[in-house]
Amino acid sequence: MMTRAVLPALLAVVLCSLGSIACAPRVETETVDNPFFSEFETPFGAPPFESIREEHYLPAFDRGVEEQQAEIDAIVTNPGAPTFANTIEALERSGAMLTRMRSVLFPLNSANTNDEMQAIVKEMQPKFSQHRDDMLLNEELFTRVKVVYEEQDLDLTVEESMLLEETYQNFVRNGANLDPEAKAELRELNQELSVLTVLFGENLLEEMNAAALILEDEADLAGLPEGVRAAAARNATEQGHEGKWVFTLQRTSWTPFLTYSERRDLREELYGAYTNLCNHGNETDNKELAAKIATLRARRAALLGYPTHAHYVLERNMAETPNNVNDLLAKLWAPALARAKSEAAEAQQLINDEGGDFDFAAWDWWYYAEKIRQRKYDLDAETLKPYFVLDNVRAGVFDVANQLFGLTFERRTDVPVYHEDVEAYEVKDADGTLLALYYVDYFTRPSKRGGAWMNNFREQSKENGEQIRPIISNVANFTKPGGDQPALLTLDETRTLFHEFGHALHGLLADSTYESLSGTNVRRDFVELPSQMMENWAMDPGVLKSYAKHFATGEPIPDELIEKLQAADKFNQGFATTEYLAASILDMDWHSITGEVEPDSPEFEAATVGRIGLIPEVVSRYRSTYFSHIFAGGYAAGYYSYIWAEVLDADAFEAFKEKGIFDQELARSYRENLLERGGSEPPMVLYLRFRGAEPRIKPLLERRGLGPEGTG
Repeated sequence: MMTRAVLPALLAVVLCSLGSIACAPRVETETVDNPFFSEFETPFGAPPFESIREEHYLPAFDRGVEEQQAEIDAIVTNPGAPTFANTIEALERSGAMLTRMRSVLFPLNSANTNDEMQAIVKEMQPKFSQHRDDMLLNEELFTRVKVVYEEQDLDLTVEESMLLEETYQNFVRNGANLDPEAKAELRELNQELSVLTVLFGENLLEEMNAAALILEDEADLAGLPEGVRAAAARNATEQGHEGKWVFTLQRTSWTPFLTYSERRDLREELYGAYTNLCNHGNETDNKELAAKIATLRARRAALLGYPTHAHYVLERNMAETPNNVNDLLAKLWAPALARAKSEAAEAQQLINDEGGDFDFAAWDWWYYAEKIRQRKYDLDAETLKPYFVLDNVRAGVFDVANQLFGLTFERRTDVPVYHEDVEAYEVKDADGTLLALYYVDYFTRPSKRGGAWMNNFREQSKENGEQIRPIISNVANFTKPGGDQPALLTLDETRTLFHEFGHALHGLLADSTYESLSGTNVRRDFVELPSQMMENWAMDPGVLKSYAKHFATGEPIPDELIEKLQAADKFNQGFATTEYLAASILDMDWHSITGEVEPDSPEFEAATVGRIGLIPEVVSRYRSTYFSHIFAGGYAAGYYSYIWAEVLDADAFEAFKEKGIFDQELARSYRENLLERGGSEPPMVLYLRFRGAEPRIKPLLERRGLGPEGTG
């Protein structure tokens, strides 16, 4: 890894970009073969990854900014009266090269990064921020937007009306109405935040990739299944510890260790390493960054006229206000905490029964939960794993899409890919027309950040009557196959694959006119609905039988195992719900501050934990120093979105349970009213059109086994 600069040096980058200090000149060579300077001449217009080099990004950024600025100048100087076409639509269509470059750089920086790419992103982010501010704080441009917005008798389609509303609000919410002094302050805040959030993610990536637990004695592997041992041996070889076993802080490594290791001391060590990520007082420590980011966001919200950053964010979400979010979290917190306490007591009783002379602790949860599940339901996670072959699970999710919507997926080997692990698929609709290009990138590697997600290398849109079809990717961090076995997934990883494919469907099936309203460009607390809906099909008995086949025998998962899965469906939901809700509440607390926060995130967290009464056996799913969703991603004041969307999905899937999970009329309604429409209409309008009524919380509580509290 490259040597990391300290925070003051990074802020110098911001000041340099603002012109506040002298900067060393950087010589750029614009090569004539820069792939970003023209449309991609490849199958499906896919990025020509093999031709794109790091030195192409900054020249493409510079030229892209020049081109978009020229387009904006043309809008501003247009002698004609402002109209939807010559102002709103023209602005929406501007910046094609910049979009083309950014749609490659940022997905690759997440999925296949390197030191040089990270340095480019760090240099480019404040420039992007400045360019964005130059547009949104352009008084002449805003004047034209405002004229169109205030005109009463426009004959616009529903989607055009939404684009007008979103465009106008985007200007207002980003400072267009501020005075010059306040605009200058806003620019500085945006620049600084653009650097700090990138650094937060880089710090986390570096610590996630480090070896957390290196074992030399095979006796230390007691209890670990052979597959877990083999994966740890491969980790060791890759990290230069030949003949040893390495466990990292990636979920695919540390979760199996915590679940099966008989060495309680080592479980505590590995768990402690994870829950103290970026919290060591060294150059990758994120405490100061978390506090600084939250403080700057609060200052920006106040500058824009909002009480807190949460108010600012939620104004444009389905939830609308922090009170609505906090009310939902409170309704779920009480029954979830009660269930978690009961589960902890059950684990302590098992420890006592086994003669253990210690108190149940957070690092024991996975281990004893697995023991209890085996005792109560005769269900062993390792017994399940051989049935979840990655290739079969992927084929299963493709089959679900085919049965619901008629989609077909054909592997393409003539399409550029950015890593040897990546596969490309041509996606066609039921009538054979092209829908999209779809990439899958499933295996963990040091160049990839943790977690799983969906990206767009190109958004769907329509221009001059032509359909521009999307290029979508799903990225995950599953364990690579080893030896004679294929890649096998856990039950949770299987759900994750279905979940992320739900996001992909939202992009693949998009049918909007405007890119900014297409696919997953929806309210943050609505975007998880399609992904969480897809998880319902993953666990349906009939669907399971179609794809869950033993890797050695090819036999489908037996009915007995499916029955055990269903019986254990609500098992450990107190823990799962409570650790998630604790993180959601922590997120809301960080973004409900009104002043400066001292850089001591453990103390800040302690206040949250004490206020909500979180038991010590449960730790928030994400602690502040590694909460990348909110400090390096797009979920600030939005981590609650998963449970908000689960209220929607639990209620929506009731319709499929009533009519049949592959009912064609219902599938068509789901596609046309929710998946295709993207952000072209308000989400509740779309939901009501599909479901016919507002969502109820009762199906979610029943699904998680949390009792009747808060039903309605």
